[in-house]
Amino acid sequence: MAVLALDIENFLVEIDDGSVKNVGPQTKAATAKLFHPETVEARAFGDSQVKFVAEDADGNEVQIAVSPEQAAAVADQLAELREQGLVE
Repeated sequence: MAVLALDIENFLVEIDDGSVKNVGPQTKAATAKLFHPETVEARAFGDSQVKFVAEDADGNEVQIAVSPEQAAAVADQLAELREQGLVE
């Protein structure tokens, strides 16, 4: 079962005739979590970034764009977790 959790703070929008306008404060914060995605992939993004894309069976999607160095650090961390037997 896939789960998409959103935690949004200080977020306020105005919808007027189909247009969405940000009317909230500058201090917005949000967290998005997607548990048990069906697919996860890395894609080239822009001139020099890597985009991680995760999607569940319901079509919910989370994307994050990072530098190649950050992507390599994640790959290294995964290798270390496997070495330690913490993940398969």
